Amino acid sequence: MAVIAALCAVVVKRETREIGLVLSLAAGAVILTLVLQAASGLGALLERLAGAAGLAPPVLAPVLKTVGISILTRISGELCRDAGEGGLAAFVEVAGAAMALLVTAPLLQAVLDTLSGLL
Repeated sequence: MAVIAALCAVVVKRETREIGLVLSLAAGAVILTLVLQAASGLGALLERLAGAAGLAPPVLAPVLKTVGISILTRISGELCRDAGEGGLAAFVEVAGAAMALLVTAPLLQAVLDTLSGLL
C-alpha cells in the first residue's frame, strides 16, 4: 500500500505539491490504523511478559510511552521534510528527544534508587 501511495504521490506532486502531501498523509493514516488494529493484542502480551519477568507496570509504562513518542517523532519529522520544512523537522526531533527523556525520568530515578540501595 505504501509503495502504491508513494508512486501516486510522486505523480500528483508534479502538478500540485500540496495534494501529493495530503495523499501521503492519508495513506500514512490508513497504514497506521491497520498496524494498530493488528497490534491490538500486543499490550496484553507485554503485560504478561512483564509479569513473568517481575517488572511492575510503572516500569513498563515509560518504555511503551517512549516507543510511542519515538514513532510519532519519526513520522512527524519525515512529514515535515516531505513538506520542505527541514528546519521544522529538526525542531520536532529535538522536542521528541526531550519528551522521551521527560517520560523516562521516573524510570531513571527508580534505577538510581535501586543502585543507591545496593551500595
